[in-house]
Amino acid sequence: MTAAAQRIASKRIASTRLADLRAELARRDLDGLLVPRADAFLGEYVPPSAERLAWLSGFTGSAGLALVLRDRAILFVDGRYTTQAAAEVAPGLWELRHLLEQPPAEFLRTDCAGARIGYDPWLHPAAAVERLEASGARLVPQPSNPVDAVWTDRPAPPSAPAQPHPIDFAGVEGAAKREEAAARLRADGAQAAVLADPHSVAWLLNIRGQDLGHTPLVLAMALLRADARLDLFLDPARADAALRAHLGNAVALHPPEALPAVLEGLAGQRVRLDPDVTPAWFGQHLRAAGAEVVAGEDPCRLPRACKNPVEQEGARAAHLRDAVALCRFLAWFAEAAPAGAETELSAAAKLLALRAEGAHFVAESFPAISGAGEHGAIIHYRATPSSDRPIRPGECYLIDSGAQYRDGTTDVTRTLWTGPGDPPAELAERYTMVLQGHLALSALRFPEGVAGPHLDSLARRSLWAAGLDYDHGTGHGVGSFLSVHEGPAGISRSAKPVPLRPGMILSNEPGFYLPGAYGIRIENLLLVRQAAGLPGQSKPFLDFETLTWAPYERRLIALPLLAPAERAQIDAYHAACLARIGPLLPKAAESWLRAACAPL
Repeated sequence: MTAAAQRIASKRIASTRLADLRAELARRDLDGLLVPRADAFLGEYVPPSAERLAWLSGFTGSAGLALVLRDRAILFVDGRYTTQAAAEVAPGLWELRHLLEQPPAEFLRTDCAGARIGYDPWLHPAAAVERLEASGARLVPQPSNPVDAVWTDRPAPPSAPAQPHPIDFAGVEGAAKREEAAARLRADGAQAAVLADPHSVAWLLNIRGQDLGHTPLVLAMALLRADARLDLFLDPARADAALRAHLGNAVALHPPEALPAVLEGLAGQRVRLDPDVTPAWFGQHLRAAGAEVVAGEDPCRLPRACKNPVEQEGARAAHLRDAVALCRFLAWFAEAAPAGAETELSAAAKLLALRAEGAHFVAESFPAISGAGEHGAIIHYRATPSSDRPIRPGECYLIDSGAQYRDGTTDVTRTLWTGPGDPPAELAERYTMVLQGHLALSALRFPEGVAGPHLDSLARRSLWAAGLDYDHGTGHGVGSFLSVHEGPAGISRSAKPVPLRPGMILSNEPGFYLPGAYGIRIENLLLVRQAAGLPGQSKPFLDFETLTWAPYERRLIALPLLAPAERAQIDAYHAACLARIGPLLPKAAESWLRAACAPL
């Protein structure tokens, strides 16, 4: 089938699905429906059974929201996905809007005042529903999802067994974590807390699963009691004898369908829930049952982000193994790229194969973003058999990838010049501006209490001075054999001002993108730590320990733009890469690394 024929067929399917959904909305007396890219666990990644937005619209990004009206269909996406969404959805059927610059609540206020807009209360956090309800539209919670009523071939939900996460990797026993979290509930006068985020359940109980392709979660919810007992809502068939023994007698196992009845037993009690990560359904059901709902952060969220000493050592070890694979890949790429025989998919497959040789490797931490030339400008590009293209000589190539190891999660981006010959001066200048922001953030000392949004502009300074910018955050939290994107802290203008604390792991990934031409991004992971004191220091300071070890693309560095301190910082980083990784590489790769890490 030709590309044109594929587009026609895709548009026909999309039109039929929209028509079927609109007929269902008419049966429910609704003027519209909100369809988020979400499941009941509100995570970034969802199983195939919950890909409602992709099924309906064709958009496959990890964040977005559709509003389907009787005669219009609007897709809201953020800056990471504007280019991708325009390529994936059927023109003429869908209108595209920027999620932050043209928010859904504003659209509801101006275009849907008084309209009956349906929503699935399992798929929207309570805080988001409150914002949407303030728009003037009449939000109507639905007892079942209208999309499911017309998605006749919807896949089955995950059913793989849950597994214990050994103490050698977790560092702290689950019972101790439960007692610490329960103590916080008692201090707040709450009798229970809803744990709707499976990351919290996994961390608290030291369990992992296989429900998502790249995040080792078991999709489960829990109710933590103030006496440290816990109700776990998971199909009992997914918990074998070893897992039950691991959980212990203080953890009661219930099938998911028992959740409403257990919550109804909380009548008259104070129940804490995090409105940012808990489906609106919980608050609605608890209030109807007579419980007092108290808004408060998930008691596991911040402790999970602050890795304990065992998790920190695991992260260092995982990143060393990851760096060996990445440096072997970079050495291979330096020879293979000028020949022009590799493609985006073949290069990503090579890196994955090298990572898979490392100890404790489980999977990629996300599908690799392997973008050559113009594809690098699509911030979350994913190569497919239909989009895969050769990596040609004389162009920019961006590879953003990571791995899940049982002792840590990695995420690293390098932008490469395929050679032969020198890159255009403008490309080198922009790469260097991105690198300057990356260096400024990694070398920063800052006082305790400073939050991620306070640091975001530091990584943009050189770009801003040239009238340039990038439309994504500078950094996100990273889990410990959990999600590669973890809250609550982030380095972004839109992130909540959560103070950075020792033990947090965050990415440092400024970029620049020229649509239709190339993309630049440079990413290392950083561990927040207590900084050494200085004479006369007035308060405690923090700084970053670099976890990622792989050289920058020296052929793209415009040396005249660098200050002497920046050149020294690059040379010191490269010397550390060579010292740490060189002895672990095969001879040919070590020889390449020595040249790549030579002083500027």
